[in-house]
Amino acid sequence: MKYKRILLKLSGEALMGDKQFGIDTEKLSAYANEIKTAVDFGVEVAVVIGGGNIFRGVQVEGQGLDRVQGDYMGMLATIINGMALQSALEKADVETRLLTAIKMEQVAEPFIRRRAMRHLQKGRVVIFGGGTGNPYFTTDTAATLRAIEIEADVILKGTRVDGIYTADPEKDKSATKYDTITFKEVYEKELNIMDMTAFTLCNENKLPIVVFDINKKQNLYKMLQGESVGTLVNF
Repeated sequence: MKYKRILLKLSGEALMGDKQFGIDTEKLSAYANEIKTAVDFGVEVAVVIGGGNIFRGVQVEGQGLDRVQGDYMGMLATIINGMALQSALEKADVETRLLTAIKMEQVAEPFIRRRAMRHLQKGRVVIFGGGTGNPYFTTDTAATLRAIEIEADVILKGTRVDGIYTADPEKDKSATKYDTITFKEVYEKELNIMDMTAFTLCNENKLPIVVFDINKKQNLYKMLQGESVGTLVNF
């Protein structure tokens, strides 16, 4: 396999499927099966999911709610998504642990770096919920931070598009896809891949990113096999 230990970043919106809100159980099951395939081939998998399908803290500031309070509500949404994915994975016979940045012992283990790494070494999928545990940081930043802490080989950012384009391919039909691109080029071209804090953390810690279409069946497996899938951001 191309990578031994990966961190898969999923957006909360990815769990909605065709719904306007909440969780599509069929979509959840499909993601669980993709992850199971990777685990079956000996890849150590960690996952971070956003909470945008339930609540997005940054949107409430203009609606009379406190930004910090809103961000904490968003963190709780990521834990709900983590619980849902854990359930789907266990239904697929994949041993899974949910670790949270906010203590919630009745439903999850608190995040402890050494414990997370031990779970991975034992072949368990580790889901990180609750973001970084701090307001003003996105789940992109949480994913990057956790990936660095567990010494992941790469961040795999699962999206609705099959890579990074010169422009938004859903709006500009003439947009062309990059197979590989450097961090420097992303800065120069001002491409929007993830928030700048997360992206800079990846750059400073020499952590490559692959942006790919998570909704295409077996894309994750093909990438791990070394096939050219999505766009690789490297140095």
